[in-house]
Amino acid sequence: MPSNASGRSDKDAAPPLPEPLRVPVADSHTHLDMQSGTVDEALAKAASVGVTTVVQVGCDLAGSRWAAETAAAHDAVHATVALHPNEAPRIVHGDPDGWSRQGARQAGGDAALDDALAEIDRLAALPQVRGVGETGLDYFRTGPEGKEAQERSFRAHIEIAKRHGKTLVIHDRDAHADVLRVLKEAGAPERTVFHCYSGDAEMAEVCARAGYYMSFAGNVTFKNAQNLRDALAVAPAELVLVETDAPFLTPVPYRGRPNAPYLVPVTVRAMADVRGVDEDTLATALAANTARAFGY
Repeated sequence: MPSNASGRSDKDAAPPLPEPLRVPVADSHTHLDMQSGTVDEALAKAASVGVTTVVQVGCDLAGSRWAAETAAAHDAVHATVALHPNEAPRIVHGDPDGWSRQGARQAGGDAALDDALAEIDRLAALPQVRGVGETGLDYFRTGPEGKEAQERSFRAHIEIAKRHGKTLVIHDRDAHADVLRVLKEAGAPERTVFHCYSGDAEMAEVCARAGYYMSFAGNVTFKNAQNLRDALAVAPAELVLVETDAPFLTPVPYRGRPNAPYLVPVTVRAMADVRGVDEDTLATALAANTARAFGY
């Protein structure tokens, strides 16, 4: 396998800087704490190509605290806080993988989840925290009791978001119908974002009618993701966001290599092609939409 000058394989090497965007945009969902290098380095690299704002997303208590602290220290960073859907079964059932296949309820598991949610509630009140998420449902490897814990956690996050007037950031994996059902039953917050939108065009129309934002990641460029491109094509221009979900979902032609906010322009250009608009027009909408979605 070819290696670069540092001795790493090309697959492990950071992709090159893309051509800068002329209109600055925001990365609406990233995980700087899972990326190499410092926060300052990541922000400088992103800003050099026109990605001037990032939303740092929490997935557990430690990550949510870190997100809040990082946003407080950097004007270009906004935070969201939450327990990822797979955290709820892990806490309730003592399942280290978060999948809760066995369904054995850990002694005090419900109380432990309540305590964790109380900490998310405390963090959500902070001014630099713009959203509650990523929360939602993830059925990829989840058994029945894991689903029960996830829905309980999801409903609690919805209430936290509404109580503090914060944006709800949805993680939806193989759970479209139940995510939409819970949002309808519980009453969605004023601003709701489907992170890494994974539905089809029909679901995009449902989200549009409800006023939910749809954030598209690098997987919209994948060859097997025609459903995402179809959804992007019909989503209202005022409800579309862009994200990296870095270090995951690196866009083509760098799929499999480390993702980071500076690669947003690659996805923006692919999105512009799908929508049949020029990149400046799309970038202008994306910037306004993200600011409106997260209230900054």
